[in-house]
Amino acid sequence: MAEQEPRKNTDGSELGETARQMRAAEPYISAVWKLVGGAVVGVLGGYFLDKKLGTTPWLLVGLSLVGISVGFYGFLREMARLGKRKR
Repeated sequence: MAEQEPRKNTDGSELGETARQMRAAEPYISAVWKLVGGAVVGVLGGYFLDKKLGTTPWLLVGLSLVGISVGFYGFLREMARLGKRKR
């Protein structure tokens, strides 16, 4: 089998199709991680503080709502930023 040379794209890069698709999806994956990360931090923080302070389930509920809200805000802000970049 003859080895093929990497195709050069019009922008001079030598990325394959899969790598270009992954690079294009990276901002969206980052935005989703902001949403998930905020929720996870809120839930875990509330859980452990409830265990330590004996306030079950109030800190879990409160910090879960705060974490989800913060994550959702970060997600929407990132999506708005991406929308402005596309124009």
